[in-house]
Amino acid sequence: MPVAKDRLGSLQVCKLIQCVRERSKAQIDKLVQCGIPYLVNYGEPYEGETALIIAVKENDIDMIKFLTKSMGALPDFGDLAGVTPAMRAAERGLDGALAALIEAGANMRASDNEGKSILFYCLEPSEEHAKCLALALENDADVNWPAKDGRTAFFAACEVAADNPEACKRLLEAGAMAEVAQVGTRRTALMAACASGSDEVVLAALLRGADPNSADRQGGTPAHHAARAGHLGCLFRLSAFGADFDRLDAKQNGAIHLATAAGHAGCVKFLGQRGTSAAKVKNADGKTLRLLAKEAKVSKACTKEVRRAERMSGKPRAKNNELWALTLYDWTLARGEELKTRLVTEFDPESTGQVAREDFVQVLGIMGAPWTPDCDKKLGPLYDKTKNGSFDYKDFLLGKKYIGKLYLAAAFEPKKKRAKKGKGGGRRKKKAKYPFEICVLPDEQVMRPAYGAPPVMYVPRAVSLTDTQQHQQRFEEQQLQRMPELYQLEKQAELSRPQASRKLQDDSVWYSTRLAKSFVNLNDCAKHGDVESIRLALRKGYGTEVADKLSKTPLMVAAHYGNIDVAKFLLEAGADVAARDNFKWTPLHHACHAGHLEMAELLLKSGAPTEAVALNGSTPLLRAIETANLQLVDLLLKYGAKASVENKMGQMIHEVAQNWGAPKVADFIKTKFPKMTAIDPKKRKTGGGAKRKR
Repeated sequence: MPVAKDRLGSLQVCKLIQCVRERSKAQIDKLVQCGIPYLVNYGEPYEGETALIIAVKENDIDMIKFLTKSMGALPDFGDLAGVTPAMRAAERGLDGALAALIEAGANMRASDNEGKSILFYCLEPSEEHAKCLALALENDADVNWPAKDGRTAFFAACEVAADNPEACKRLLEAGAMAEVAQVGTRRTALMAACASGSDEVVLAALLRGADPNSADRQGGTPAHHAARAGHLGCLFRLSAFGADFDRLDAKQNGAIHLATAAGHAGCVKFLGQRGTSAAKVKNADGKTLRLLAKEAKVSKACTKEVRRAERMSGKPRAKNNELWALTLYDWTLARGEELKTRLVTEFDPESTGQVAREDFVQVLGIMGAPWTPDCDKKLGPLYDKTKNGSFDYKDFLLGKKYIGKLYLAAAFEPKKKRAKKGKGGGRRKKKAKYPFEICVLPDEQVMRPAYGAPPVMYVPRAVSLTDTQQHQQRFEEQQLQRMPELYQLEKQAELSRPQASRKLQDDSVWYSTRLAKSFVNLNDCAKHGDVESIRLALRKGYGTEVADKLSKTPLMVAAHYGNIDVAKFLLEAGADVAARDNFKWTPLHHACHAGHLEMAELLLKSGAPTEAVALNGSTPLLRAIETANLQLVDLLLKYGAKASVENKMGQMIHEVAQNWGAPKVADFIKTKFPKMTAIDPKKRKTGGGAKRKR
């Protein structure tokens, strides 16, 4: 790829790149025609990016077609690192740009300076990268092209198999070699998949012929890599294909040693069951499993499994845990669904669970199951319920008849904790969990508008240079009487002034400095009684229902703090008197909770609902009882509030009055509602079990 080195060429290339970014086709045509020869294929001197690479980065498909078809840009010229435009498109997941380059004749077999093909750039876990991978494979990309370090695209995909297993399986379907090793380390793709932790990719590689007992330069097998990372599912798949878990690496560590040092209790348990002798072997440092567990300070569960593995090591296996049976069971875990599907499709369309034994053995042989004549002799009669040569494959897939309970896959699942029972045999009642909403502000209240103002929840503050009509004037007689000296001077000057100008005039507007524009939270305006700012906000188009992060509206805040003027103004402006916050409180709840009689009366006259139920079952009447405000309780009852209410704790109005220590309110309720008797909370039944001692 030519790179502009002289000043004239560099300036022309930079100008061409600028025109590509600006989509100026006329200028590009002029530069290509009048500039240095083959200018469109030159790269800038720093990273070597050509105009076509810039167009790909901008995802400008129209510009890509213009450069390749009209300007003569070659699609295979890369930058200084050898990365071609097609690789840049695949790296960014730009499938449209890649399709345009393929249409222009881009070579899918090109490689960069590290020997990586375009497939290496298609391995990110996104739909766009999957489309790029499909395009590259459909257009003759070499799926087995090795980089300079010996890795193929499938090997690189296996390193991130946990994030993108579909790419690994797609490469295998396209003919990728599963048994590929890295130069120098001899690390295989199967080892990379085991270290990543994708059991489905491990299974796919094993089905394509990957060796489960291959070793790297340090003697580590795929089982070593899976055990070190704690991937139990990968160990199950390796066991299904005959992996030897007693293999030792160069440091005399077995897979169980690495699992113990990492503290993976499940892997230690599995390897202790499937292995035979590695549990008692000392490594090159002279450390046993128990010493490794002690140094690593592993959990109690891991230590328990280490001791069990040491006890089982070297002992003859029982009938229900023979190695052939464990391998067969692990194989059914890996391919059981596929086996069941084939049996149902070919021999059992009615899905009875019974097929002929010969047909069952035939399908197992086709699928490559570890089924031997000894298995047929031992398991055939075991699953022939009707004694007519049939085989119960559904029962066989469970594995419970020929495998011990501790060796089943269910034994490796985390145990569920049982709930503790009370002394009397009954379980204690748990506190009720209410469906509490997560307080999240909508985007329009958090993001700034297009013209740069603060979010909607902040309104312009109304700042007056002189006195407002809503507040008492500074020069009224009541204010002047607080300043005797100024008051006497004003009285003496009245006689010397005409009748029309005897009153002092406020001329501060002429010499006061105008303050800078500021913004204030709308709820803070309601809290502090700033009616002018609220009026200004409504005049500018702000709404009355702008809520904060707790879903509280300005009317709720005004009701809570008793700002009657603000509440009147908001109600006149159309504020919702039945709005709810995150606790499902209405403005009337807030007014009653604060004990504001005038505010509650104003809200009731405006149509506030008296039967609104909060999250804990409380109504405004219960909140008024808690404040011990007899007049407020009487007001709510006059407006039709129901007395037969009960909160989530089962308390009625009598109990609430007793608990909150309001004798006047309690006597008033007992007198007005004598038939509704309060229940003693101490005698309330709270579930089975003996009473707790205090």
